[in-house]
Amino acid sequence: MAAVIPAVTRISPRVIRILGCNPSTETQQGTNTYIIGTGKRRILIDCGEADIPEYINHLRAVLNYEGIDLAHIFISHSHEDHIGGLADVFEHVKDKTKHCQVWKHPSPKDSELNIPKHIEIEHLKDGQEFVVEGATIQILRSQGHTDDHVAFHLLEDNAVFSGDCLMGDGIAVCEDLFDQLHSLGEIANLNPSVVYPGHGNIIHNPMDAIHMYIQHQMQRERMIIEFLLNNKSQSFNNEDLVRLVFQNLPEKQVKTALTSINHHLLKLLKEDRVRKSNGKWQINDTIQLVASY
Repeated sequence: MAAVIPAVTRISPRVIRILGCNPSTETQQGTNTYIIGTGKRRILIDCGEADIPEYINHLRAVLNYEGIDLAHIFISHSHEDHIGGLADVFEHVKDKTKHCQVWKHPSPKDSELNIPKHIEIEHLKDGQEFVVEGATIQILRSQGHTDDHVAFHLLEDNAVFSGDCLMGDGIAVCEDLFDQLHSLGEIANLNPSVVYPGHGNIIHNPMDAIHMYIQHQMQRERMIIEFLLNNKSQSFNNEDLVRLVFQNLPEKQVKTALTSINHHLLKLLKEDRVRKSNGKWQINDTIQLVASY
């Protein structure tokens, strides 16, 4: 069982975590939001969901206790449990957001976001740096979970705020497995000392966690590739592959397995290791068994 996450925790001299108070099957104990810096003007990463008064109360209490304002709000990605509370922050913590700029990476879906017009959002760029007293944050493009996902590298502590591309408890889900694995490789290249995830407990052994995630995905990929290699002359739809590759799978797990196998097949298609025709998949003649990351 995962350790219980308190509503508010000072997790380092530069970082305060405020739990989003929105527990669910998808969000685990809730969305982790973070206040970063040591001076009077600091950075907030993510805002939780809309209409969670308990979160707003905790945020306001921390800002008042510390005697600080928000200089920047960074949004890791456009899922509702990370950006939904943005309007509430501006509405109910007005005195702390008077000169605050909101930032996120652009997405074609941004027009669908329910953001009040008076809140202007600037675009984050890969490698961009922000400095507040006591903290330098570098933006790390980390698409995969979503097309607009970014992570944040706190240079002073070599700490990464991973958003949803790496979870503290459980396996991170993604829209694009190819991009997700690339993003995790980029985080691994930083050799971070610690990862502060968007959900779940702090990851104190980030390299092990990244390696475990990649190995988990590569094990599944190997099963798919080996099956297709052994049946080169045939093609299969997604349902066939779930039934034949993951034999004796309980019925309640089939839907999840279909999503998973589709992510793997689309990744393999990007790598030109499989081909698709009329909704069915077949191995390419010359492939590498497992890609390296």
